[in-house]
Amino acid sequence: MITIYHNPRCSKSRECNVFLNTLGEKVTIINYIENPFNKESLTALIDLLEITPIELVRTNEAIWKSEFKGKNMSSDDIVNAMVAYPKLIQRPIVVRDEKAVIARPLERVQSIL
Repeated sequence: MITIYHNPRCSKSRECNVFLNTLGEKVTIINYIENPFNKESLTALIDLLEITPIELVRTNEAIWKSEFKGKNMSSDDIVNAMVAYPKLIQRPIVVRDEKAVIARPLERVQSIL
């Protein structure tokens, strides 16, 4: 089974969703804006992605620039910021079994299929 953490307002996320639906496998779509992560689930996803929390942040978002940019933040602080402001999370994120990838560009999905 494939899971996509999706923001329907994002064109790259919509594009990835369309691609995944062409694979003929069951795809679970999670709109993480409407169904946000809690700290534990986001931390688990970061571990699955094998990245640091800051690598999952959309640092060009206005909320990041106004509230967090330039501050000395721990990984825990960064996770808390993404939990509070899900819009900060890179998208789309695709998970298959015990593998995950930020699917930007879309071709990165191939690495877990």
